[in-house]
Amino acid sequence: MKNLFKHSSSSWVRYSKYEWKKDKNNKYYITPAPDAMPQIYDPLKDYKPMVLDALNIGLMIRKSSKRKVRDAIMVFVSKYGLLGLMTALPTTPKFVDYKAVYLPVNHFIREEVMDTNRYLELFFPFRKLDFKKKGKDAAWFIDGDNTMLALAMTFQKEPDAQVMCFLRDYAERYDWLVQMFQDWSFTFLSSFLFYEDYDEMEEETRDIYRAGMAAFEGIAPEYHIELRDRPTMVWDFHSLLLAIQMMFSFMLVDETATLKLCPNCYKAFFAENEDDVYCEECVIKE
Repeated sequence: MKNLFKHSSSSWVRYSKYEWKKDKNNKYYITPAPDAMPQIYDPLKDYKPMVLDALNIGLMIRKSSKRKVRDAIMVFVSKYGLLGLMTALPTTPKFVDYKAVYLPVNHFIREEVMDTNRYLELFFPFRKLDFKKKGKDAAWFIDGDNTMLALAMTFQKEPDAQVMCFLRDYAERYDWLVQMFQDWSFTFLSSFLFYEDYDEMEEETRDIYRAGMAAFEGIAPEYHIELRDRPTMVWDFHSLLLAIQMMFSFMLVDETATLKLCPNCYKAFFAENEDDVYCEECVIKE
């Protein structure tokens, strides 16, 4: 696990500033601020803190005030960017190339098939994307923003929908973000408690935990290899959500270290040694 992503790379975009906005239905969204500037970064370079931050937001949701949860999610988005829910939810991030958007079962959208324009409106609630579609033919435009044009050119080899996720007008619903963080923390707790309390459990209880873990699944990301200083595996995640999910999966099954729950502060931490009980913060305090 320590060297698994040593010669790997990926790309995502975060903005210098985000803000809260409320739509006509009083739903809160996070979106880049009007004067914010995009920055391209590699989430694989520092994936462990990113995954732990995601898990710990999920763990704090039930026991913290709404204000604290909102602040924590804004801090997360400011550090890593929005999750790219728009490309993560459909069966393919290349949904623009199809007649409609096809959706597997998820927490957010009940329809299995949705008109592409309607789907895009879910993520561009404040300023409609200049997008035209007829059957499989689609065209979209960026007008008057040189920074957005440059960003689109940088990612021109990626699916159109991924580039749209990087635009300044893209937004994600707060309650949807909350649900994703909760889902990840539930998966972590299921794994941790299964082994922590295994001897005290009835077999029926163990089966419930196994069933819950079996429901945790994701789309396998694409990758290609580039010849840089040395051969480098470049992951085409198409969403930060998928990147977090994949890194989290590898951390769960890692044999060299273990994801644990600190009994003092109730935060997830990465234990390098099997005997570690408390997170580093709590050990230092003692």
